[in-house]
Amino acid sequence: MQLFYTPDIDPSHKQYFLNEEESKHCIRVLRLETGSEVQLIDGRGGLYDATIKDAHPKRTILQINSVTTQFNKRNHYLHIAVAPTKNIERLEWFLEKATEIGIDEISLIICQRSERKEAKTERLNKIITSAIKQSIKAYHPVLNEPMTYSQFLARPFDGQKFVAHCENGDKTNLRSEIKPGEKYLILIGPEGDFTLNEIDNALHNDFKAITLGESRLRTETAALEACFEVNFLNR
Repeated sequence: MQLFYTPDIDPSHKQYFLNEEESKHCIRVLRLETGSEVQLIDGRGGLYDATIKDAHPKRTILQINSVTTQFNKRNHYLHIAVAPTKNIERLEWFLEKATEIGIDEISLIICQRSERKEAKTERLNKIITSAIKQSIKAYHPVLNEPMTYSQFLARPFDGQKFVAHCENGDKTNLRSEIKPGEKYLILIGPEGDFTLNEIDNALHNDFKAITLGESRLRTETAALEACFEVNFLNR
């Protein structure tokens, strides 16, 4: 069944008008017709079953048949703050796969060793949207605009906080620290890792130092490994 992302829909709606872009995709590309059944997701946990009432290529009308709220809501909240990679395609890959696995919020942090200082979040959000449609997820992860590392550390977070780095020192495995069913924030540094000063600043802001294994991982791989571990430990 075809799935559409409709962030402005409301559970009280009895019918819904697809916008021009989605209508064109629905009728011209997918060649759906009046009477075809489709599903909608609002990005806030709502999954809607609908039927095409009027197959118009610019303003398709849908009849809403039923709605499921909090569809596949997970028992935890995962926020990963990651430095944008020099090759933006690597960051795009992470966003796609993390969305498919399960993530709630992503922050892009600019660190001292960052080779990329900016990122176009409009395009990145489109990748996230495609991934939630692909994996049938009713919650759309939040992607925050890039900010400096110090700005990010100043933001409050009510949950477990971790910083992953490759420097020597006291570190623990993520699996031994995770308390199931809670909120988690994990910092992942740029190519070249966090500086010692950045690590120290994180520790002074109540982050715990963790290791993601013995291998030296790329930034996007480390971020995805953290995402996978948190979801696995919450199963």
